Amino acid sequence: MDPQEDQTKKPSKKDLAKAERLRRKQELAAASAAAGVSSVSIDEPDPLAANYGEIPLIELQSKSIASQEWTEIGALAEKLKDANVLVRGRVHSIRAVSKKMVFVVVREKGCTVQCVLTVKPEKISLQMVKFVTNLNKESFVDVQGVISVPENPLKATTQQVEIQVNKIYCVNKALPTLPINIEDAARSESEIEAGLQAGEQFVRVNQDTRLNNRVLDLRTPANQGIFRIQYQVEKIFRHFLEDEGFVGIHTPKLMGGSSEGGSAVFRLQYKGGVPACLAQSPQLHKQMSICGDFGRVFEVGPVFRAEDSFTHRHLCEFTGLDVEMEIKQHYSEVMDIVDRLFVAMFDHLKQNCQKELEAVGKQYPFEPLEYLPKTLRLTFQEGVQMLKEAGVEVDPLGDLNTEAERRLGQLVFEKYKTQFYILHRYPLAVRPFYTMPCPDDSAYSNSFDVFIRGEEIISGAQRVHVPEFLEERAQACGIDVKTISTYIDSFRYGAPPHGGFGVGLERVVMLYCNLNNIRKTSLFPRDPQRIAP
Repeated sequence: MDPQEDQTKKPSKKDLAKAERLRRKQELAAASAAAGVSSVSIDEPDPLAANYGEIPLIELQSKSIASQEWTEIGALAEKLKDANVLVRGRVHSIRAVSKKMVFVVVREKGCTVQCVLTVKPEKISLQMVKFVTNLNKESFVDVQGVISVPENPLKATTQQVEIQVNKIYCVNKALPTLPINIEDAARSESEIEAGLQAGEQFVRVNQDTRLNNRVLDLRTPANQGIFRIQYQVEKIFRHFLEDEGFVGIHTPKLMGGSSEGGSAVFRLQYKGGVPACLAQSPQLHKQMSICGDFGRVFEVGPVFRAEDSFTHRHLCEFTGLDVEMEIKQHYSEVMDIVDRLFVAMFDHLKQNCQKELEAVGKQYPFEPLEYLPKTLRLTFQEGVQMLKEAGVEVDPLGDLNTEAERRLGQLVFEKYKTQFYILHRYPLAVRPFYTMPCPDDSAYSNSFDVFIRGEEIISGAQRVHVPEFLEERAQACGIDVKTISTYIDSFRYGAPPHGGFGVGLERVVMLYCNLNNIRKTSLFPRDPQRIAP
């Protein structure tokens, strides 16, 4: 190689990093020399003490209206270079280079920025560096300083700028030792395995430990992403239905009788010893709202199921997204709403939640959901036939078990290239008492289920709106008609044909992100073994 050519070769990233470290070291040495810090004791009174420390409680009791302008850490960018900023966040990590220099990463809502303190005359003292070095992780701090842009990309933070700190105050101290380490809780399984093989002392935080310390667990980037995605699902659900002429309602959760039948009911005694239970769904009251001439209604609210289901997809309390609407001609009108609602929802998440989806995927890798612009619809009989051709025998008039649903999901994806589809005309025997039978075959019903990645998320149907037939169906399903008399009576005053559906919010997010357990998408899960925190 020509020596001249070698001299013009660009320095490597390693060389640049080494040069940057040397530059910082030289700056530090110059600052130390100028300040004469080598002769200053850390224990001596600090003339710069006003620039750091713990904020007294009285200052945090809304004593006065502050005039400072705050900047969110997520908004810190290169365009703010040389700007003075004030941020508040948690101490994510601390790295002391020496007694004269410390790096502290501050976190807010999942975004992180590196803050730099270097001893400087009349600005940063040795005592201030010591104060920051001794801060506990997860403590809240206020940081005031100037934005700088490092020469090399920052790998450990979300924001590609630094704050050259002038002032830093502790707003609230965290304990020195926490039940779980946020960095441990944020690692993916592959990162843990790779670290253990490399001899790192990584800790695997199991699910029970996470849920027992949920307040800490929720601070991980993945959990921040999960629950922000969940909010977007709820938001689109509301906005889409409002645009379609639906009215939001709120139904009672204390009932005199079960709304779904069966034994999975939380029973309690109401005033005067009257037996009552927690609502298994808003089913009865959303139908009564249709009879009250609202035409189209929806609700977002808690649903209670006392079933002893120790599975990855069942909870004793979850958030229900429920819809009910008048039907003009055919129950397919309800499926049309499901189709357009969820396609709009999935499109919105894909277009507007990239940051959150990436945060989830980093800890829990998953492939994006495959769906069609027009949702696929199959009859239950067609689904049974597909399973039969694949060698899976199921009862043609029974329900599909979990394995059959998953296998059918695989078959549908192989044939139609979609992981989101509707299966309708279910056997009447496996549907609730208020489900309308098919006009051409009473063994089947005007009902449907909807699936994501081979798991059921939605159950819906046309309802029976004729009171005499409704009584007959309730008795056939073992429900005491007296306990739902007000419900049945509401159809005696004139009721339109109607139908609707219900879906669990947590289950939608779990399956969209392909998570392995619904407890990951419940803020504070309630299952047969957990009623705290």
